[in-house]
Amino acid sequence: MSIALPPDLPVPHPIQAVIFDWAGTLVDFGSLAPTQIFVDAFASFGIDVGLDQARGPMGLSKRDHIRTLLDHPGIRAQWRERFGQPPGEPDVDAIYRRFMPMQIDKVGDYSAPIPGAGETLAWLRRQGIRIGSCSGYPREVLDVLLPIAAGHGIAADHVVAGDELSAGGRPGPYMALANVLALGIGDVRACIKVDDTLPGIQEGRNAGMWCVGLALSGNETGLTLDELSALPAERVAALRQAAGQRLRAAGAHYVIDSVADLPPVVAKIAGQ
Repeated sequence: MSIALPPDLPVPHPIQAVIFDWAGTLVDFGSLAPTQIFVDAFASFGIDVGLDQARGPMGLSKRDHIRTLLDHPGIRAQWRERFGQPPGEPDVDAIYRRFMPMQIDKVGDYSAPIPGAGETLAWLRRQGIRIGSCSGYPREVLDVLLPIAAGHGIAADHVVAGDELSAGGRPGPYMALANVLALGIGDVRACIKVDDTLPGIQEGRNAGMWCVGLALSGNETGLTLDELSALPAERVAALRQAAGQRLRAAGAHYVIDSVADLPPVVAKIAGQ
């Protein structure tokens, strides 16, 4: 895949940091690892959750994601029928305990970089821009993913996990702002949040940052690179438009296909 990068010129405005999500943004084209594990974890309790349903709350911390799925009327009805009562917090805990070892076991299988991610990170570093990151993944999962990703050249200057902050996770601004503090950034307006999920874009907006949504590489389209490449151009265009509308409605200032397309947008934001 040929990646066209802008020249290595000084950024004309002091963009200080770009803060990335992980699955569907830097690694795991299609954001498949968390989605499939949610389906499998609920199935282990005899509850049928479709892939599209599992994708709905993507971007939230995993415990909040489970809680949101259990609030879905159809899933809630299944739970009541199977267990004789509506789901509660102990059930959230039980599913989370089932989910975690499954996710830890499988996350490495979905750790391939998004094409162009390494080149984009290298370009940002040449501009003197810091690289932050945050994820809905708990720290135990990131502890498995991050060394594998680093072996592929995908690494951030700082990483915040979805279970690390007592203030909470997305769509609140807390993980993005934790990156600002850790990286010593002087102005949130000099930061760009890049994410493939709606809560991740809302997180960036709530933190006062520029936000760039990813239409094709992550959760909003949910296809592998091979699946996407096999589609006719008009179908890809329709998926891009639909995902873009959702991401813009969530607050994205710009929408691009994948992280490979980010450098020209950073240069454009820097010039405003």
